[in-house]
Amino acid sequence: MSHTIVLLPGDGIGPEVAAAARAVLEAVAPHHGLSLTFESHDIGGCAIDAHGDPFPEATAKACATADAVFLGAVGGPKWDGGGPRPEAGLLALRKTLGAFANLRPITLFPGLEHLSPLKEERVAGTDMLIVRELTGGIYFGDKVEGDDHASDLCSYSRDEVERIARIAFAAARERKGRVTSVDKANVLATSRLWRKTVVALRDADYPDVELDHVLVDAMAMKLIEQPSAFDVILTENMFGDILSDEASVIAGSIGLAPSASLSQTHGGLYEPIHGSAPDIAGQGKANPIGAMLSAAMLLRHALDAGGAAAHIERAVADCLAGGVGTADIGGTEHTDAVIAAVCDRIGEAG
Repeated sequence: MSHTIVLLPGDGIGPEVAAAARAVLEAVAPHHGLSLTFESHDIGGCAIDAHGDPFPEATAKACATADAVFLGAVGGPKWDGGGPRPEAGLLALRKTLGAFANLRPITLFPGLEHLSPLKEERVAGTDMLIVRELTGGIYFGDKVEGDDHASDLCSYSRDEVERIARIAFAAARERKGRVTSVDKANVLATSRLWRKTVVALRDADYPDVELDHVLVDAMAMKLIEQPSAFDVILTENMFGDILSDEASVIAGSIGLAPSASLSQTHGGLYEPIHGSAPDIAGQGKANPIGAMLSAAMLLRHALDAGGAAAHIERAVADCLAGGVGTADIGGTEHTDAVIAAVCDRIGEAG
């Protein structure tokens, strides 16, 4: 059976890292009996330039029918002068796919402890998964805008909380068996519903998973004080947006961090969490590791190919341990050289 993967290279360094994802997928596929086909389509700023729309109809149709979608990056100052925003393409893509669960692993690779802004003894052993609800909360609530008054409604239903909590509990069963649910239940009604729903679901369906609760302001401190203490972190949209960016720097470089946005009806969306970085586009300075690890997540979650995913992850870890890397992690290699090194390691370990 052949699987179709839509590549959306996008803007800035997006094409460079999308090429990295495709390269490792093509390298690993023969070792695991996978047949993959690829299509490339426009999104973001390049789609505005070519089609006048950050998410053209042809892109939307291709993404909707694909087995999985890989996104490079969107945006840049070129499109700041008014008119359509490149980021609108990403929001439309998430809506098209029904992508409600954002998974962001934060892993400190052995040997890279010195790159973290935290003390090495504090950060050593960090390996967490942030599970962020992606389609509800204050970002999507009714809005009132004005010069003298504005408001943003934060709204969640029990069903929305349950479906994201199931993702977190299921992930914890495959990891260390612990979920930390982050809310603001001492102040917000939505957080009190969130906490009550999470507790009820754990008690009914996941009694084997350890659960604790941390208020979001305390969590912002605890991530810095003891990042290695956490396994799976479950939280709502805005809190997850903020905390995942905070956590991403713990591992030494945002260029190392992958992500997956999962759907109940589609194979999902996979992308490195870094931006388009137009200041280094085309210079071979982009770190492709986050994209390659996102490709591994695509294999695991969209194609149920966990063995192939682990194959890529081992190759990445081996290369990093050997000192292969771009300048942001203290290396000297060109983007293409890092891609080649990881692909060679995939072949050697096949």
